[in-house]
This record gives sequence, C-alpha cells and structure tokens, in this order.
Amino acid sequence: MKIVFLDASTLGADIDLSLYKKYGELTVYQSTAQEEFADHVADSDVVIINKLKVGRHNLPACPCVKLICVTATGYDNIDTEYCKEKGIAVCNVVGYSTQNVAQLTVAMALSLICHLGEYNRSVADGTYSRGTVANILTPVYHEIYGKTWGIVGYGNIGKQVGTVAKALGCKVIVHKRTEIAGEECVDIDTLCKESDIISVHTPLNDGTRGLISRERIAMMKNDAIFINVARGAVVDEAALTDAILNEKIGGIGIDVYSKEPFPTDHPYASIAGRDNVIFTPHMAWGSYEARVRCCDEIALNIEAFLAGERRNRVV
Repeated sequence: MKIVFLDASTLGADIDLSLYKKYGELTVYQSTAQEEFADHVADSDVVIINKLKVGRHNLPACPCVKLICVTATGYDNIDTEYCKEKGIAVCNVVGYSTQNVAQLTVAMALSLICHLGEYNRSVADGTYSRGTVANILTPVYHEIYGKTWGIVGYGNIGKQVGTVAKALGCKVIVHKRTEIAGEECVDIDTLCKESDIISVHTPLNDGTRGLISRERIAMMKNDAIFINVARGAVVDEAALTDAILNEKIGGIGIDVYSKEPFPTDHPYASIAGRDNVIFTPHMAWGSYEARVRCCDEIALNIEAFLAGERRNRVV
C-alpha cells in the first residue's frame, strides 16, 4: 500500500511521521500546490492532508485513492459528496485539540479584558518607571467574574470553554442546533445581545457560514469581547473590522480566517496591531501534545480502515 502526506509542513517540523511506514510505502511532501496534486498523489492508496482542498476537481486524476485522512476535526476542504459517490473513505480526528483550543480561547478573553498588552507596554517602554505613583490603572479593566459568556457551538471544545468560564464565575449561555440538558440554551440573536464575551466553536457548513453577520455584530454590546477559533467564514470579517474601527465592540481575538494566511488587502490587515485586537496564525489547535495526538489518531484511522473497521469515518 502507498501512503502520501501532501502538506506535512502544516503539522510542524518537530513531528515524526515515520509511524505511518508500518502501513505501507510512505511519501511525504511539505506542501502541494493544486497543480501538483496528481503528480504527488500518483498511485497512492491513502492520502493524508490538512488544509489542501480535494474533490471532484482533482481526485478523478487519482483513481487509486481509497482513503483520505484529514489531520483535523473540520473537513470542509474535502468534497465528501464526491468521495461518497466514488466509494472513497474519509476520516477526521476528533478531540485531539480540545484542551489547547479552549486554553487559547480563555487566554484571549482574559488578555483582552485585562488589557494585558497595554499594561505590559507601559512597563516595557519605561512609562511606569518614569511615574511617581506605585501603579498605573488605565486603561480601566473589569473582572470577568459575573460576566455572561456566550458560546456558539457546544461540542468538545465549546464544553471545555464553558467549564472554564463557569470556574471563573461567568454565567454561560449556549447556542446549538439541539438543546443541551443542564445548559441555558438561547437563539443566536439573544446570545449576541446578552453576552459580554462571545466565543465561536462551531464547524463550517451551509448552516453556519456567515452566522455571525453584520446585523448580529451590530446587536453586540459596545464593550463585548468576540473570539473566533472555529472557521473564518462563520463571521462577516468586513463587518467585524468595521465594528472595531467604529468602536462598536470592545475587542476581538481571532485565530481563523476565510483565507489562510489572510492577504495584505484583507479587512483585518487594517486593524492588526490595535490594542483591542489579537490575531494569531491559526495556531490554537497546535500545541506539541495535540499534534502528536493528531498523528497517532491518523495512524489508528489507517489501521482500522485496513482491518475493515470504521473509525472516525465521516464518509
């Protein structure tokens, strides 16, 4: 059996991929351009990808493909309908990054609420040392205790964020397609209106694309903190940029973008570096521990497929 990893650089240079060799002949490419797809896949049976788009536009040139493994939970870059038509199995990885995505979500919220960037700079640039009092208390910051934290999407990550938010003394409200026992579930408009902090943890699909629209951003409190660690296209990115420029929202923390990396003419480029804006390069999922777990899960998915078993199958 032949296995090819098409965009290994997305997992980092410190991850050992040799574990896949026990299942067959392994070829690893650090990246694959769309025009290189057919040559890189060639007669491979198993294709491992992270962000590369695959489907009816490139898979017909690779008739030997039997299994596609995505090194992520989301699989919106895979044409699952085409794979189903052609009998190509598709596996994702679930739960490998729950802890560190929740960790970054909470870190962003705390940093923005406490204005850590500004306070750190006041010491680093000498402002504090040149002062005549023992403290600096501007910009004014507030306790997170007692705030309402709205969570959009309540899978593994959303639940973990909810657990931490409650531990910090927040009231948690949740928007999810199905009701969740023991949680206060609300519609998306109510969540946008009532939340002091909003974090997004929902997959991208036809029902969630553009869910956080210009109209819903306008419903948010002027001091609300908005965090997106799900998928960029869940949010109207231009509208969110306008909300920051017009001071209609308190701050944003964003780790995902509709185009990655986002180009220099992207709306977000105009607000990068502002004190109330945190942009990270889609790294929330990528602690060393999570990346190792992810690779181990892919190996188990391949092993199950070869044994005729279904494991983490989305198709």
